[in-house]
Amino acid sequence: MTDHMTDDRHDFGTGLLKASVKSHGAELVALSRGNDVLLWEGGPAWPKHSPILFPIVGTLPDDASTLDDKPVHLGRHGFARNRSFRWIAQDVDSCTLELVDDAETRAAFPAAFRLRVVYLIENETLRVSYHLHNPSDTATLHASLGAHPAFRWPLKDGVAKDSYRLLFEYDEPLPIRRIDADGMLLHEKFRTPVRENILELRDALFEKDAIIMDRPESRSLDMTGPDGHGIRVAWGGFRELGLWAKPGAEFLCIEPWYGYTTPAGFTGDFSHKPGLLHLKPGEKWTAFWSVKTI
Repeated sequence: MTDHMTDDRHDFGTGLLKASVKSHGAELVALSRGNDVLLWEGGPAWPKHSPILFPIVGTLPDDASTLDDKPVHLGRHGFARNRSFRWIAQDVDSCTLELVDDAETRAAFPAAFRLRVVYLIENETLRVSYHLHNPSDTATLHASLGAHPAFRWPLKDGVAKDSYRLLFEYDEPLPIRRIDADGMLLHEKFRTPVRENILELRDALFEKDAIIMDRPESRSLDMTGPDGHGIRVAWGGFRELGLWAKPGAEFLCIEPWYGYTTPAGFTGDFSHKPGLLHLKPGEKWTAFWSVKTI
């Protein structure tokens, strides 16, 4: 561990793979291998890079839900991405950050939690691990958590976006989910654009927002260009997978989630919202995603 932890940003990586993480949102803000930039660098189309989605994925209509008879007020994707995490460790190849509930979070989300995020570069692979703990002695923690990394698309300058594809670990024949202005269309299914295990990428796929795979068989996929090179993204502990891009922008978000946006028409106690984790008092949950070049 370094003797002095900078308040804002930590740069790490001992080989070709280099990364940077900020304390604000515990967000990965840069990732490169040699001269190749892998992570979206931000811009007018979308200012983020890789926000953490907690304690919800997506949206919750304001004043539409309570938790233990207390109101829940959560903006899009929750508050973790807008909070400063505390540095636990900063090393040459890793860092660890933590967010714990306080008076401000409890005013929006009346629950105790401890969320620790670990970034580690090993064998030219970046692994991001999430450790969610319910420290309460009596109450169940109801929450979702998702990753939202945005990778450059195209990964190489001068290469056409529609020459890229996703190759899933396994065939993915199941229908996908979609969302609209009212929320998740939970009772409707849509034909998947994945053919066997291949998704040919094009902007038109995202004209109706994200592609949501709520039970993918795969736990990894390759994003490759016409030369067959690209990145491999893997994950574990997560249940759903979202794919999202803004047509015309040069990024693709590959998002492992546990949970999804509020179904259209949902009201009532937050604990009944579909898609949540339910951690008993003292229980812990872990998940990860990783990326490497191929």
